[in-house]
This record gives sequence, C-alpha cells and structure tokens, in this order.
Amino acid sequence: MVGPLQAQELHLAYLEQAPIQFHNQIQPHGVLLVLSEPDLKIVQVTNNTLAVFGITPENVLQKTLDELIDPFQVERIRAGLADSSLELINPIKIWTKNRQKGDDYLVFDGVFHRSSDGFLILELEPALSQESIPFLSFYHLARASINQLEANSSLQDFCQTIVQEVRQVTGFDRVMLYKFDRDGHGVVLAEEKLDHLEPYLGLHYPESDIPKAARKLFASNWIRLIPDTHAEAIALVPAQNPETQRSLDLTFSILRSASPCHIEYLHNMGVGASLTISLMKDQKLWGLIACHHQSPKYVSYELRKACEFLGRLIFAEISAREETADHDYRMKLTYVQSALVDYMSQEENFVDGLVKHNPNLLDLAGAQGAAVCFGNNCTLIGETPKEEDLNFLLQWLRQQVQEEVFYTNSLSELYPDAERFKNVASGLLAIPISQRNYVLWFRPEVIQTVNWGGDPNQPFAATQTEGTVHLSPRKSFELWKETVRLTSLPWHSVEVKAALELRKAIINIVLRQADELAQLAQDLERSNAELKKFAYVASHDLQEPLNQVANYMQLLELRYNDKLDENAKEFIGFAVEGVSLMQTLIDDVLAYSKVDIQGVEFELTEVETALDRALANVRGRIAANNAVITQDPLPTVMADSTQLMQLFQNLVGNAIKFRSQNPPEIHIGAQRLEDAWLFSVKDNGIGLDPRFSDRIFVIFQRLHTRDEYAGTGMGLAICKKIVECHRGRIWVESQLGQGATFYFTIPVGGRDRERRSGRKVQNHLFGRGQQS
Repeated sequence: MVGPLQAQELHLAYLEQAPIQFHNQIQPHGVLLVLSEPDLKIVQVTNNTLAVFGITPENVLQKTLDELIDPFQVERIRAGLADSSLELINPIKIWTKNRQKGDDYLVFDGVFHRSSDGFLILELEPALSQESIPFLSFYHLARASINQLEANSSLQDFCQTIVQEVRQVTGFDRVMLYKFDRDGHGVVLAEEKLDHLEPYLGLHYPESDIPKAARKLFASNWIRLIPDTHAEAIALVPAQNPETQRSLDLTFSILRSASPCHIEYLHNMGVGASLTISLMKDQKLWGLIACHHQSPKYVSYELRKACEFLGRLIFAEISAREETADHDYRMKLTYVQSALVDYMSQEENFVDGLVKHNPNLLDLAGAQGAAVCFGNNCTLIGETPKEEDLNFLLQWLRQQVQEEVFYTNSLSELYPDAERFKNVASGLLAIPISQRNYVLWFRPEVIQTVNWGGDPNQPFAATQTEGTVHLSPRKSFELWKETVRLTSLPWHSVEVKAALELRKAIINIVLRQADELAQLAQDLERSNAELKKFAYVASHDLQEPLNQVANYMQLLELRYNDKLDENAKEFIGFAVEGVSLMQTLIDDVLAYSKVDIQGVEFELTEVETALDRALANVRGRIAANNAVITQDPLPTVMADSTQLMQLFQNLVGNAIKFRSQNPPEIHIGAQRLEDAWLFSVKDNGIGLDPRFSDRIFVIFQRLHTRDEYAGTGMGLAICKKIVECHRGRIWVESQLGQGATFYFTIPVGGRDRERRSGRKVQNHLFGRGQQS
C-alpha cells in the first residue's frame, strides 16, 4: 500500500513529466479545428461551435472547411498553405456567420500549424478590435528600446528596459523577467508593476513552479496567453482523433488550456490573466517574460507577436552584452590556455608544464586547488583533498562519469563523502584524459543566503481525504530566506569551455609524445639488436684468444716445469686464473644480453616448477652448506619459465653464498596484491647495509672482494632485468647481520612482446607525475 509521503512523491513525479500537451482542451475564447489534407475535412472540433457558429459539433464534423466558411476565403487559405512556412499566412483574417443570429459576420484571427501526426490545425480567435500595430510605429518603439539599451551598461538595466517596454505596450499590472539557473530554479531579474503589488524582484523560485513538461512547451511555443484564469476549458469532439485513435498533440497550440495545477498556482498569486514570452539562447530556454494581470485581459494575436518580436530583438542585445561581459574573462583564459600549451610542449614531462610555471592550472578555471592524476600518481597544486580522499573520489568519477567534462558546485549532493573536505572541494570541475587519468579543479565551500518566493521545500500542499492524497500548489509567496551550505561559487561556461580545450591540447601532446616514444622505441630496439649481436660475436671472438692464452700458459708450465722457480709458477697460476675470470665475465655479459631475447612469449607457468628446476641446478651447493629451504604455496603466473627459473636460481644461490656462521635457512614466499603477485626470498645470512640496497642491482657492482666471495657482480643485475622484462619491480630489505629479504613482483596477466612495448610507452607517458 502506498503511504501519504510516497503518494506525494508519485504525484510530484507525475507533475514533472505530465504530458500536458495532450489534455484535449482549449480556452473558451477561441475555436480549434483539426483538418485532414488535402481536402481540408474537419475530423475534430472543439465543443463550442454552437455558441460561435450556431452549428453543433456533430454537424461540423466530416464537413470540409469551405462548407463552414466562404469558399473564396478557402482559396486564399489553400494558396497560403502551399508556401513552405505557415508563418507567412499567420494570422489570416477569417469571417463567417452565426447561423442562429442572422446575417451578422464574425471576424477571427486564424492561425495555422501542423501537429506531430501531420494534421493541419486551425485556431480561431475573435478579432475583438480592428486596430493593428503599424510597422513604422513598432519600428520606432523597438528602436527607442535599443537606443536605451545601448546607453545602459549592465545586464540589470537591460532586463529592466525589456519589462518597462512590454508593460507599456500590453498594459499588464506586472511584468517580470525571469531567468533559469543551471540547477533548474529561477530568479526574477527585473520587474515593472503597479505600486501596491507585492514585489518579486530578486526572489528565487523552485524548479517545481515550472515543471520540465511546461518548460519543454515554452521552448516549442514562444508566446502563451491565458486571458481568463477563471474560464472553463472547452473539450475536443471527439476526444480521440478518429483516424489515429490518439489524443491530439497541442504543443504548438495558442489556445491550449492550462493544466489545472498551473491555474490553481496563478489563482494563489492573485492572477486573472497571464502572458508569457519565451527567451531562447542557443536553442535552450534561457528565461521568460511573465506578464500578470489581476483581472481577465485579452491581448490580440498581432500585439502578442509584436511583444514576442520585441522580446527577441532586445534579448538579442542582452545575449550580445552577456557575451561582451564574458569577453575579457574569456580572453584571459585563452591567454592562460595558450601559455599552458607552450609550457607543456617545452617540458619533458607535460604535467610539469601545467603546475610549475605562472600562469598555471589554477588560473585556467579560477580554482583554489587542482590535481593532475595520471597512472598511479597525482600532482597537486593549491588547496586539495588529502591523498586518500582524492583516490576514493577518482574511483567514484571513473564509475559515474562518462562525459568529456563534469562539473558541479555542490559535490556532496552527488558524492556524500565530499562533505569531509568541503572546505577545499565543495565544487569540482573534472576532465578525463583517458579512462583512468583526470585533471581536476577544486573550489571551497561558500556559505550564502538565497531569498526565495515562499518555502522551496514546500512547493506543493498535500491534503489527505479517505486515504487519497491531493496535491495543490503552494499559496504563500512571501520572502523566505535560506542559508545555503556545501556549495561553491558556480563554474562559468567559459571556464568549462577552457577546460575542454585544455583536454584536447593534453590529448594532442600525449599522442605526439606517444609517436615520438614509439619512434624512439624502434630506434632503441634496433640499437639493442645490434648491441646484442655485437655482444654475441664479441664474446665468441674473445673466447678464442683467451683459450689460447690459457692453453699456452699451461703448456709453458708443463714443458718448462723443471726450469721454472716458484715465483714463475705462481705468476703462471695468476694468469690462468685471470683468463678463467675473464671467460666467466664474458659468459655473464652474454647471459645478461640474452635476457629479453629469451622472453619472446609469455605462457602460463607454474612457479613451483620453475623453483624446483632452480633448486635442482644448485642442489650440490644446498647439500654442501646444509641449507634448509621452505616455501609458501606458489601460484601459476604468465611468465617465461626459463627466466623465472634463472631468477630463483640466482636469488637462492646468493642466499647460500652470503651465509652467516649458521646453516642457511631460506624461505620463498608468495602473496597476492591487487594486480600482481609479490614474491620474496628471505635468508638468515650476513645481510647488507641499507645504503647499498640499490647499488647491488647495478651491473658489475660488488660489496665484497673476490677473495671473500667469488663472482662477477652480474647475478642481481640479471635478476633485475628479468623482473623488468615481466613489467615487475625488485628490491631488497636488509640490515647488516640480520639476513636479507629480496622482493619482486610479477603482474597478473601476461602480455606478448609487442603489447608490452606499448605498455612501456604508456607508462612512460602516464606514470611520471610526482606526488606533491
């Protein structure tokens, strides 16, 4: 069962979307006929033809238009309908007799338009006065208004001129210019009225006062008259179009009756008649000129169109003045944008170009804080949320925002967690550069007071009778003050446009750098291939003379052993050892150069199998040192099995080599991270000074002499290269005398060589921002 509160919410939702253009009723001061073409047969008519024409609706239906009015007039109408635009014949004077009142003719202003179903609709309004507005007089009126506007300098003066001129032309008791805010609410910018009426100037009105369905009609039909708010509506006969079996679409109707809720709203304001003129900008409803009269008041079609034209003419000047007012600021932002593009082009890391110069990113949007978030790094400038809050905000943006730009001056309404950092980021402007990379601007909370015309939280009054909830519009329009919190200053359209332009510039720079890096990668790959070939050939060619040196030194010792003293024999031994060390170095260099050649394709690899192969290769050293090796359950990863085996072999071999006095105890661990596996090789050996934790991975770097520990210093360098070929990282944590733990990561999911090369380029572009 639906409760009263739920019923109220359902009614409000209905009022927002109610199809008021399908009410099938018109105001009683006119007649509406629905005609099918080309014979102009009457298929629907309003239920007041007996009073107007002296003919019942039933007798009008299925007649043609020339049976209702003079055929000569129909010929003129047909000629007008042949034109591409019906506006060229609107309004057309039509006269006819009331067949119950003798020979008196009735004169109407006839207005044509076509419905969405393709039917021709003719609306007839009584031409109560033969007076018209001479073009020259209207021109002088418009020109005088324009001259007055040109003499004024502010938007407020412009708006005031409009309401003064419209009230002078129409004679309404009150004329207001009403502008819509971005959030859907409206504010009265200008007002001209009788002295004794309560002022509405400067008051805000909630979005529900003019629901979305009504705004859509205002955007389609730019002028709207309700001459008598107390008049009874007239229904269409039949209610459904007999040819389509659907209700008639009255979107463009000038006679369409207002919804009962709107009529009640006008009554609550004490309005007996209203005239509304739509103000359109960039094909959107910018605002309204609302005319109110305390008693019924009819305005002829020609005068209404003159007011509409006057409103359009003067509003064009307002739009131009708004553009002019924004011009200086727009030019400033254009300069900032141009400077940022230059800075980004000059810097090796384009993020530095956004934050390290003057002007910087903050100047582009008038923000107090900004963040450039690429990859896993965010570069911050100004006042911003904390790193943890920023990470959660980015996750929300990635899930919720699909557009090229997102902005709000009340972030906490959409993202409640933002209330924690309202002092720095109640307002947010964000542009996505890719799915995971964003540029963000922040504005702090600005507490302000808004004057409402009545309580905006009570746009409707609810009454309940026998379980039924009835909603009626509010009756109070008295000043109601609200303190608004958790909002920032709004983002201007020029700032949003500037952010979008910056987005394009960043994408262009990133793509250009990607092309440059791709070319560089090709050059490096070609150079590396040549170096590897050289290393292979050089090592092969170097081995031969070294073998000769070793062989001849040993032959020398063998043949002339009796003639050599102890010093000579020692020197020969040094030479042979040097040759052996040189051969080992050459073998290690060759192994190092081959690391990424071997990793051409990754495959599903059981880590435990790779470890078993590694332990088998060093089983003699394990037995000789009484080493104890334990392990966690090990996963299956995408990797090169041979390289993974070599990695474990080197790490376990190092742990045995650098043992302490106690037998080596080595543990291989594995832990799943978010997008990678973290492996560890922990020992109880001699450890190392943390100062040298990076140095040990450099090629040929050693912390001990060869007399203390044998080796070339290549093992850990090879380990580092293997891990980096798998897009992981390797490091050590240790203290002298407390053993060492080597950690390395293998990302979840493998990539073939080509895709990994692309990832390297992307990581170079998107992973270089630094945390501020």
